[in-house]
Amino acid sequence: MSGHSKWATIHRKKGELDAARGKVFQKLAKEIYVAARGTNGDPDSNPTLRAVIEKARGNNMPKDNIQKAIDKAVGSQGGEEYEQVRYEGYASGGVALMIDCLTDNRNRTAMLVRSTLTKRGGNLGTDGSVSYLFERKGVIVIDKSLSEDDVMMTSLDNGALDVVVNDDSYEIYTSTDAFLKVKDALVALGVKDFITSEITFVANNLIELDEETTNKVLDLVEQLEDIDDVQNVYHNLSI
Repeated sequence: MSGHSKWATIHRKKGELDAARGKVFQKLAKEIYVAARGTNGDPDSNPTLRAVIEKARGNNMPKDNIQKAIDKAVGSQGGEEYEQVRYEGYASGGVALMIDCLTDNRNRTAMLVRSTLTKRGGNLGTDGSVSYLFERKGVIVIDKSLSEDDVMMTSLDNGALDVVVNDDSYEIYTSTDAFLKVKDALVALGVKDFITSEITFVANNLIELDEETTNKVLDLVEQLEDIDDVQNVYHNLSI
């Protein structure tokens, strides 16, 4: 399978938008804080924390910022209490949305998410209404500086589920358990930079829409991501 990498496109677009809004590191710091709180801050003994750190590195978060978030969590007495909340719903064209949040005020977050959806043609669904359409996987995207055979063999030999060859990149999909093993193997192979490197939710099937409706959905996703409490927005729109 080949084509243009939607992961590379999303990563570049999201990186530009988040940098302009100054929010990406704030959101990542919150995730790190939650993952490290109540622990000794050692990612080697905390798979959740290590996965979040890998995600932060993939978004070019400085090491000092990562460490500060860990130190804050480990040294906290009381401090912020964040609750993980998921909202499920639909955008224009029947596109499924799964919106993961970290919040210290559930009522505020629900109001903001509902209002944003309503204003842009979306609506909230019930718990479980769309989550079955997504599967949690590791996603690694790298450029094509290495040979296809080397990337394919290294990835599959270390437990990758699939390798997709695009015009300018490789997409490697893994189980959550094999994610770090595959990434470490790619580093040993010579990969220095990752376009995308995270454990995330991937849609099992994608919906294709016309350009106008696609733009409406993407605008809604951007507006949802602009909410401070929203950490991730997953959808099954084909881009």
